[in-house]
Amino acid sequence: MGKLFGTDGIRGIPWNYPFTGEFISKIGYAATLVLANYNRRPGRKPVVLIGMDPRESGKRIKKALVEGIWANKFKVLDLGIVPTPAVAYLVKREKADFGVMISASHNPPEFNGIKFFSSDGLKLNEAIENKIEALLLSGKPLAFKHITHAIRKKDYSKDYIDFIKGTLPPGFSLKGVRLVLDCANGAAYKIAPRIFRELGAEITVIGAKPDGKNINIGCGALHTEAMQKETVRSKAYCGISLDGDADRCMFSDEKGRLLDGDDLVSIAAPYMRGEERLTNSRAVLTFMSNYGLIKHLNDKGIKVIQVPVGDKNVTDAMEKGDLKIGGESSGHIIFREFAPTGDGVLTAVQILAAVRDMGRPFSYFKRLWKRYPQIVGSLKVAHKPPLEKVHGFRDKILKFEGELRGNGRIFIRYSGTEPLLRILVEGESKAVIRNIADDLMAHYKKHSGAF
Repeated sequence: MGKLFGTDGIRGIPWNYPFTGEFISKIGYAATLVLANYNRRPGRKPVVLIGMDPRESGKRIKKALVEGIWANKFKVLDLGIVPTPAVAYLVKREKADFGVMISASHNPPEFNGIKFFSSDGLKLNEAIENKIEALLLSGKPLAFKHITHAIRKKDYSKDYIDFIKGTLPPGFSLKGVRLVLDCANGAAYKIAPRIFRELGAEITVIGAKPDGKNINIGCGALHTEAMQKETVRSKAYCGISLDGDADRCMFSDEKGRLLDGDDLVSIAAPYMRGEERLTNSRAVLTFMSNYGLIKHLNDKGIKVIQVPVGDKNVTDAMEKGDLKIGGESSGHIIFREFAPTGDGVLTAVQILAAVRDMGRPFSYFKRLWKRYPQIVGSLKVAHKPPLEKVHGFRDKILKFEGELRGNGRIFIRYSGTEPLLRILVEGESKAVIRNIADDLMAHYKKHSGAF
């Protein structure tokens, strides 16, 4: 049996392992055994908050999961269909022992997933995940009695809406502003339109008719074409696309051009620095963020800390340095002064507030920095020898880095979850970086012995 937890919880295809009903119940039970030790308060029955996106498999997964949670005498509050970041916010605010989101985020509808949040609203660290995983994969029977209760439903929609609106400057309004909002037929299909309407915006909503089988299909943050076209057609100020669980977002400018997570950080970080909200004049990005963004931020007096891909890595670096913004090019942005994890709706309103305050159209920010051409490649490998042990490989990398003369970069790593070597090369000339990537790939194949 392989590792259960990936970079963002446990994911799979129901009803194949590990997403069989019986094993899902064991996941819930194992989580209570581990997490009860971190937050239990004497004289108080432990509480778990559970939310889900609209996938067809969600209700059955929730039923199986809750059976395992009940077995350890935890009280369960069912939040219904809510964004992932709403669960993160409410777990901390309600002082629950932990939270669960049933969602596969941006993945197609045939997938589903289980994400856990600790009592402080953060995704579980690797040490805690490993403890839960060890219980599940130990080979010893994880026996418990199936106890049936009525699941108590609790609607916290207004609380989450008030939280989002409360992060905005006093008196902020979108009255008279026309927006296009794509909800990905996902978790925010009700709550996101309500937030923007309460802020006064005139909105055209797409991707807000979930049927259990259409989440992320031709819509959402991974498929923004419909949103971009509608933004131009309706002459909107901008367009916004959330993903299936609404923890990330993408924008379109008024001309229909896409603004990804790198573009959003390029707007937010300098604005926050001007407002004296950017601790230590630093921002966190992953190694996949464009080199042009790094240069742009450096030119603005903002130092960039780069970490491996994954929002938990971004969060950890922000916590360590007490930093206020970090993000991924995928649109997963963390405004840590307001929330400990990425939130697509929060990101959307914060970007709108910044752009409105600066009095510029979104197209102005699309042309502020030069996006470097990027070649991303991968190579399947049988094993993973240390890169410094591959004959001549480091010397070749140093040679090419010298040729780029500080106007590009080379990033090479092994995948943490797949048998792959990943190569990223950026520079001013696409032809040059293509040759570099091909040469490095060929050299590795010849000298690594990894095939």
